[in-house]
Amino acid sequence: MDAFAYCADLVRRADRDRYLAALLAPAPEREGLLALYAFNVEIARVREVVRQSLAGEIRLQWWADVLNGERREEASANPVASALIEAIERHGLAAGTLDELIEARRFDLYDEPMATLGDVETYAARTASALIALSARILGCDADAVAGPAGIALGIAGLLQAFPRHATRHQLYVPAELLQRHGAHQHDIFAERSSPGLDAALNDLRNVAREHLAAAREDLRALPPRALPAFLPVALVRPMLDRLGRSDAFAPAELSPLRRQWLIWRASRNPARIAG
Repeated sequence: MDAFAYCADLVRRADRDRYLAALLAPAPEREGLLALYAFNVEIARVREVVRQSLAGEIRLQWWADVLNGERREEASANPVASALIEAIERHGLAAGTLDELIEARRFDLYDEPMATLGDVETYAARTASALIALSARILGCDADAVAGPAGIALGIAGLLQAFPRHATRHQLYVPAELLQRHGAHQHDIFAERSSPGLDAALNDLRNVAREHLAAAREDLRALPPRALPAFLPVALVRPMLDRLGRSDAFAPAELSPLRRQWLIWRASRNPARIAG
């Protein structure tokens, strides 16, 4: 299996939404998208595959070294790294933006809670928004302006969906200022106890995601056709938020794989569907 085929298989298994979106991209750019998404899988799951934060730091630093042109022999032996390097060269991706993705993921390694709403928005911008912007670059478009709010909406929706998993390992991406505002307590969250205060804080965060989605709506409808595959996962945001709002925080309703696939396909036929 060559490097790009390995990346395709990894993304298909670990990030099916972006895998489906990549399949709807023009064939010449598909390999670059899958290499980028495979890299994102690798750095996003570091917390899940290490037991100590130091081991996670070492893994992330390895990727930073690769982007800085170091560890060439090791990188050539790693299918994701070798495919990513080729994608960077082929599409002129900014190594600095990729490095910022890595830096943002260092937060995942520790149990320090998000302090403010601004911290959450910055985290989502440096992860989900950056990934969309890089994807658009691979597709030959500069879409940084719309990638910002669209990615923040997508990033926050993903954090809300993952809330129970984060709670079990004592991580909090719901900002402390929202929890304090509504009288919700960390010890209740880590004990997986719902409360009116927690529900109110989560509702506030859902509304923030909706605001960012609304801010991106007109620009999303005017996307050039070539950029569309980069934004297709954003079509899941509104349905995700709607379902999360009707379910328990610790047992969030999820969109079925078939429903997610249909929403992505529908948006590919009509960009107005991306923002609902």
